[in-house]
Amino acid sequence: MDTAGFTNLLTRPGPYATVLADVSQDSDNAAHAKELRVRAACEELSAQGAPPDVVAEVSDRLAANVRLPAPAARVVVATPEGVAYDQVAVAEVPNQVATWDPLPDLGSWIAARDSSVSFVLVLVDHAGGEISLWDSGLPRPTSTTTVEGDELEHVQKVQDDVGWAAYRMQQTTDNVWRHNADKVAEEVTRLVRDHGHDLVLVGGDPHSVSRLRDVLADQPVEVVELESGQRAADGGEEALHDAIRSALMDRVVRQRTALVRRLEEAWGRGDRAATGVRDVADAFVTGRVETLLIDPDALAGRTLDPADHPGLTFGEAPVSGPVEAGEALVAAAVLTDAQVCVLPASVLGDAPVAALLRWA
Repeated sequence: MDTAGFTNLLTRPGPYATVLADVSQDSDNAAHAKELRVRAACEELSAQGAPPDVVAEVSDRLAANVRLPAPAARVVVATPEGVAYDQVAVAEVPNQVATWDPLPDLGSWIAARDSSVSFVLVLVDHAGGEISLWDSGLPRPTSTTTVEGDELEHVQKVQDDVGWAAYRMQQTTDNVWRHNADKVAEEVTRLVRDHGHDLVLVGGDPHSVSRLRDVLADQPVEVVELESGQRAADGGEEALHDAIRSALMDRVVRQRTALVRRLEEAWGRGDRAATGVRDVADAFVTGRVETLLIDPDALAGRTLDPADHPGLTFGEAPVSGPVEAGEALVAAAVLTDAQVCVLPASVLGDAPVAALLRWA
């Protein structure tokens, strides 16, 4: 997971109230259950010493309705200066989080969001295409663009030269279709450049899809052709959604498999990997961590004392004495632009945390 979105969090001095809660509200009973969960989270914050005004701000954010299908997760992080982070997503919340700590408690939120994928969905046909930007943790696209292609020019057929007229018609048709696919590819290229997406899912007319893939071949993106997907209103929406889910699941599995393989190779060479809380913390001191690999459940209850790692800092947060190891390592990742990914301890050498390093 890219940690850039958390950067502003650590410009505040803290302490931090962090709540991750299920805010699903898809029925009357669910609304009451949500109210009880919010109340329990706020009571927990108060019991840990969070000031009443901080608790009130968190409560107000959590109580607000969200337009998401169940399961809906919301994370709110607040300090005495106000709410510093507030995000929602379609995700399960296995265990509610409510902490008042020197650092934000983001491990469970990262676990909920780590399998989400940002992607571009392109449905293309001879007439143009529809391009939408998606986050798989949200039920609707963040933006949609329609590219209207050129219309096919009418070619008058001549009665005494039907063969030549048909040839001219086919040539004109092919040129227009290629041009329309190129217009769609041009818009996809612009969106990828502006938004940084590296996965493009393409569905629609096979000839237009093939042309689009050829044009995008030189772009720094992975292009995946969907098994189903049409731009027309009756193009099989359920089949399209199934094809998208399958492509995204394949992407997540391949990414995690690649991380495990890289970690195993680094262990085999004896370099570019750190394992365990102490070694990973030392690697953060020298700015060597490229990707932090955590098992939030295995990290729970483990502590880290910054005094044991001279040079390990947490932005504006005045940390003294032992803190939760998971909170400290995620904060260090945020401040050093490291990625954070969630993997089970069983593939991390039975350690709760490991790291892939930028250099040995």
